[in-house]
Amino acid sequence: MAGGGGGGTVNTSTVGGGGGGAGGLLTATGLAVVTGTSYTITVGAGGAGATSGVNSVFSSITATGGGAGGGYTSSQVNPSTGGSGGGGAYNATGAAGTSGQGFAGGNGDSTGGGGGGGGSGSVGSNTTSGLHIGQTGGTGTVSSITGSPIQYAGGGGGGGYTGGTFGLGVAGGGNGAVVPGNGNAALANSGSGGGGASANGSSGGTGGAGGSGIVIIRYPANCAPPASTTGLQQVLYNNNYQIYVFTSSGTITF
Repeated sequence: MAGGGGGGTVNTSTVGGGGGGAGGLLTATGLAVVTGTSYTITVGAGGAGATSGVNSVFSSITATGGGAGGGYTSSQVNPSTGGSGGGGAYNATGAAGTSGQGFAGGNGDSTGGGGGGGGSGSVGSNTTSGLHIGQTGGTGTVSSITGSPIQYAGGGGGGGYTGGTFGLGVAGGGNGAVVPGNGNAALANSGSGGGGASANGSSGGTGGAGGSGIVIIRYPANCAPPASTTGLQQVLYNNNYQIYVFTSSGTITF
């Protein structure tokens, strides 16, 4: 799971920024590894406000960082594509996600709040004309790879503005802001998008940062454990599997 995109930044006009898109989420089975070979694990960072998330990589598997939410900084700033796409602001269409990894962000509107960021499980919500409400991010994906069902990689909420409300982030994604203010950051290692900011005239805010990603490796408990590992991690044993959870970049040697 890659890092989530940051929410949209706005510093002028009366507009809510789009929510950040979730980082791409991929699963693979039956990956062949070579004994004695050190494999690099890259855990993608979440994007700062208005910045896309960073890819997560293990061997031949690459999850794409989430797209940044759209905003308004003196002129229209379109959302970015990514694992899941960022939500649009001020008449911008939500950006596309990556097939098999995530979904598109929601659309913005000239009289509405920011669109919700796309999630790994569904598209972000579109704004509604005439309402000042930031929209909810797309749903994440539930995985039980560690033994308990956990929802990962949801979209960030769009920013609202005068008379409206903020959009909700999903699966640890950041909520949007209400006039004027900064978007909220997503939770670390959630892979979810950050919340969109909100502006009123010349007073604005910065989009919230996306959540960092995660890499989880699971294989049968009756196999030999890794010869060595580096990087922050959690080791679990569940349902006859040994499970290695990397929350920061490192290496693993089998």
